[in-house]
Amino acid sequence: MADVATTVAPLVRRLLGGALPVRLEAWDGSHAGPDVPRGAEALIDDAAAETGHLTIVVRSPDALRRMLFAPGELGMARAYVAGDIDIDGDIFALLDLRHRLGAAGDHVRVGPSLTDIGAVVGILRRLGALGRPLPAPEEEQRRRGRRHSRRRDASAVRHHYDVGNDFYDLVLGPALTYSCAYWGDGVDDLETAQRAKHELVCRKLGLAEGMRVLDVGCGWGSFVIHAARHHGVDAVGITLSPEQADGARARVAEAGLEDRVEIRLQDYRDVTDPPFDAVASVGMFEHVGAAEADTYAAAMAALLVPGGRLLNHAISRPDPHADAGIHARSFIGRYVFPDSALHEVGQVVSALQGAGLEVRDLESLREHYARTLRAWVANLQGDWARAQRLVGPGRARTWRLYMAGSAVAFEAHRISVHQVLAVRPHADGTSAFPATREWLARPLVADGTGGAVGG
Repeated sequence: MADVATTVAPLVRRLLGGALPVRLEAWDGSHAGPDVPRGAEALIDDAAAETGHLTIVVRSPDALRRMLFAPGELGMARAYVAGDIDIDGDIFALLDLRHRLGAAGDHVRVGPSLTDIGAVVGILRRLGALGRPLPAPEEEQRRRGRRHSRRRDASAVRHHYDVGNDFYDLVLGPALTYSCAYWGDGVDDLETAQRAKHELVCRKLGLAEGMRVLDVGCGWGSFVIHAARHHGVDAVGITLSPEQADGARARVAEAGLEDRVEIRLQDYRDVTDPPFDAVASVGMFEHVGAAEADTYAAAMAALLVPGGRLLNHAISRPDPHADAGIHARSFIGRYVFPDSALHEVGQVVSALQGAGLEVRDLESLREHYARTLRAWVANLQGDWARAQRLVGPGRARTWRLYMAGSAVAFEAHRISVHQVLAVRPHADGTSAFPATREWLARPLVADGTGGAVGG
């Protein structure tokens, strides 16, 4: 019988649409690809030089069985999360082969399609490894109940966020901010870039002493702490994650801001104590769902005083004709953000204006998010053993794959991220919104004085 790598290599070559630009190692110790002498079975080309040290390790025939019974990216994701496939080397280099891998949509799509199934069956037969379907890894989730009911939304959020605050501290660093940072000139560390993002949001919202501010999806409280400390506002932060709420309250107390900041475990649809002078929604809109955008926009508008501003910061799809919803059988839909949706930014603008708000400013931060994600992956990989101890190998692998894949998708403009700033007009149509963008003229980098310049 031929060795496993030689048997499997033609399938990998077929998936890549050419030669084998990465090294392939199999569970029997065989290998193919770079570092193998050139020849009919080596399947090597000059593209290998561009990937650096990169090896795909197939640790078990279970990897092929998972691909057989779940064609497309879901089967490949299951194999990686379960440890049946491993990546030795630069994961970004592998994911950057997306064009050869048939990438489409919002994230890298890998794995055999239905047309490749015959080849997979043939390989499994030759290897004597055909068998029954395997159970999905425990990290995979299927939601139950009515989509976007309060109960199901809370369950989806907790699946992603309630994995331990220590794990997020490791990945996100001291800023503990789970959204796109703002990498201005001269900014080269994640914590400073996140402070600059908080200050950018404060500037856009026009925050001033004594204002009442709502942060929808407040995470671990970083923005409300910044806004209260540097702009003198009274802030309310809401989240559906009990672990986030506990962590945010502890950080608010540590900052000595309990008299200015309140953290609630609450759905945005259940906020019953408006009005607010400003509402920040940063990295939350993705959880709202494809059919709920108008409900969300109406709720945000109702929370604001006349003249009050909303900052909606959300990942978006470039294609206005694409379905906003994340496919239920995708890696992201099953493992990362169940029931999530990415709206095209024009649709976001239309929803907000349909709710009576006036959109006054729009900014893309696409490149900023790619850099942020690379920083998070560096944090994760830099303390990989501890990450696995904290959340288990499967979940650590899930986060590595999703964050690296997302970085590549942002860089390729397959997804984007926008801040949309809107205001609720007064009855006469006026809003007192500045006519120029001079309010963004000052640098956002901290000056070390603790003043309201991002510090």
